[in-house]
Amino acid sequence: MTGIADPRVRGGHSQAGPAPFTTLVELTWHEKRIEHWIRFGREVHEQILDRRRRVVGFAPNSLFAFIRWASNDYGTIISRIDIVRAIDRGEPYQTLPFVRPGGDIFLKIEGWPKVERVLRIIDAIEALGIDPADVSPDHWRHVHNRLAAGHEPRAYTAQHHGAFLLRRRTAP
Repeated sequence: MTGIADPRVRGGHSQAGPAPFTTLVELTWHEKRIEHWIRFGREVHEQILDRRRRVVGFAPNSLFAFIRWASNDYGTIISRIDIVRAIDRGEPYQTLPFVRPGGDIFLKIEGWPKVERVLRIIDAIEALGIDPADVSPDHWRHVHNRLAAGHEPRAYTAQHHGAFLLRRRTAP
């Protein structure tokens, strides 16, 4: 081996660390036991630790969905989805397992039926041709609040998205 191959090919360890203020998420995939994965988001850093574990990073102010599922011999013990905004230097944040240092949590749902509902909402947004990482944070808060109250959230539409983009462009 000459050492000129991509770091992921040489064993998964990146020589260069993540950029400053990158939010790091530890992912694990042990089939049918522990499954942590990213549903959407733009990764700016990846470090492969071994066959089952890796660390991914997200730039400040980017959104991502982090899903955690685990089971034991008796069935599922955790099903959870969090939609999080990566924080920037000096911003307050909420802690979240496997996320360093933490983030601004827009949606936090537990229990497989509700997690599955959020996954369908994400699929519907993608069907509109919109990247879920670009969706209004207010919509994710709305989905969280409505599902927590046992109600159906409003659908995200292209008109909502257009209004959000205009509002974001004109904000100071």
